[in-house]
Amino acid sequence: MTTTTASARTALDETSTSGAFQRKESAWRNFVSNEEGAEFPAESGRYHLYVAMACPWAHRTLIVRALKGLEDTISVSVVHPVWQKTRPDEQDDTHCGWIFANPDGPPLKNLNGVGGPFKPAYAGNLPDSINNASSVRELYEIAGDTEGKYTVPILWDKKKATIVSNESSEIIRMLNSAFNAYAKNSDLDLYPEKLREEIDEVNSWVYPTINNGVYRCGFARSQDAYDIAIKELTSSFDQITSILQNQQFLVRNTLTEADIRLFVTLARFDEVYIVYFKTNTRSVAHTPAILDFCRRMYNMKGVAETCDFDQIKTHYFASHPSLNLYSIIPEGNNFENLLKKKS
Repeated sequence: MTTTTASARTALDETSTSGAFQRKESAWRNFVSNEEGAEFPAESGRYHLYVAMACPWAHRTLIVRALKGLEDTISVSVVHPVWQKTRPDEQDDTHCGWIFANPDGPPLKNLNGVGGPFKPAYAGNLPDSINNASSVRELYEIAGDTEGKYTVPILWDKKKATIVSNESSEIIRMLNSAFNAYAKNSDLDLYPEKLREEIDEVNSWVYPTINNGVYRCGFARSQDAYDIAIKELTSSFDQITSILQNQQFLVRNTLTEADIRLFVTLARFDEVYIVYFKTNTRSVAHTPAILDFCRRMYNMKGVAETCDFDQIKTHYFASHPSLNLYSIIPEGNNFENLLKKKS
C-alpha cells in the first residue's frame, strides 16, 4: 500500500481568511474512452463506483447510471453515512471521513462520542468487496494519492487497481456516452451536441450559487461570507423558478445533465440545507414550479431508488459535530412523500 504524503483534510478545512468556503477542485481527472489505445477503455464489468447515498456529488452518478441502464456494467459500493476516524488506532491522526460499514459491528457514535447511537449499517452499506478497504481514505492511498482529500464518488478501475476519476461532473459524462455499447438505454443523451453550449451556461451559474452555494452558506465562518452566499443562492433559486414556471426542464424542455445536477441539491434542500446550512430564504415545498420539477425527476424510472433520505439526513446531521454537537436529527415533514406525488 502507498501512503499519502499530504495532510489529510475534509471540505470543512477549505475556508479562506475571510471566512468564505472555497471548495478545492478534484485531483483525479482521467477519462474512460472508446478511442483506440485509451488508458482506460470502456469495458463492461471493469469499473466500480464508490458512493455515499448522502452525497449529492455521488448521487449524480447513481442517477445517470440508473437512467442509462448501466447497473449490470458498473458495480457500486455504498459507504456508511456517518463520518468516523479513518485511522482509529492512531491517536495523533484526527482525520474523519467515509468508512465502509460492518453490518455485524457495534452501533456507532459521532466523532465526539456523544451522538447516536447510529446503526452499524444502513441500506446497502457493506464491507468493500473490491479492495477490502476499511475507509475511502484507504482507497486513495492504494492509488498513491498525494492530495489528502478523500471524497466520493470514485470511479475505480478494477484491472489497474486505481482511481480513474473523483470528479462527478466528468464521471456523469463518461457514464452518458462511453458505455453506450453496454447501456440498456443507449439512446438517452444527457449532453447532446446541439445543446452543450446552453447546458454549460446553465451549469456555470447553478454550480457556484446553488450546488456549491448551499455549502458556501453552511460552511461560512463569517457573517459577510454567509451574506454573500445566501444572496447569490436566493437569486439563483428565483431564476430557476422563473425558468421552470415555463418549461419542464432547464434547457429547452429536454432532460439533460443540468437537471440531474440541480435535482440532487434540491432533493436535500428542505430536509437538510434549510436547517443545517441556514438556506431558509426559500423552500422547495413552497415553490410549486420547483416542487413539480423535483417530482418529475424523482418519478423517472430508477431515480427514486437512488434517493435514501434516511442516509442523507443521518450523514449531514451526524458527521460534523462542530455544527451539531449532539447529532440531533430533525424530524422534518417527510419531504419524500411530497416527491412521490407525480407532477
